[in-house]
Amino acid sequence: MFFDEEFDRIFQRMSRSFMDFDDVFENVNKDGKSYGPFYYGYSMTVGPDGKPHIQEYGNVKPGLLPTAETREPFIDTIVDEKENLLKLVAEMPGVEKSDIKVVVEGNVVNVDAERGNKKYHGKVPIKRKVDADSVKASYTNGILEVQFKLKGEDKPKGKTVEVI
Repeated sequence: MFFDEEFDRIFQRMSRSFMDFDDVFENVNKDGKSYGPFYYGYSMTVGPDGKPHIQEYGNVKPGLLPTAETREPFIDTIVDEKENLLKLVAEMPGVEKSDIKVVVEGNVVNVDAERGNKKYHGKVPIKRKVDADSVKASYTNGILEVQFKLKGEDKPKGKTVEVI
């Protein structure tokens, strides 16, 4: 029952956001400028805890006019326990491999790309322990894939003291 109620609440919130989003298109050309293209969406998955996880993506948020020329690419995080990998998959059509810059800073991955009027910027927090030196990236047909090897959990440091 909890899952059904939670899903209904999330779906109603998403629907309301899309209804508000229609106003963005009506207000766009009032000042004579063309901002497009616009896109906005949700990705919903069910986590191992059984709760839904929602991720927004796009270059505008509902109820707001676009303020930047950059787009936020759709970025999905995949944990492959079998291969012991963390994968970030980003959709960035219209750019070339040489246009892409991936920077790992601590537990955040910044993805930037620019080619002509296609400008992307994404920031992804990494919630798992990864080996930053193992990072590899590939780009094919508009899809960027960044891979990290997962690190094992840190063992608690300390010393056992014998009681005499």
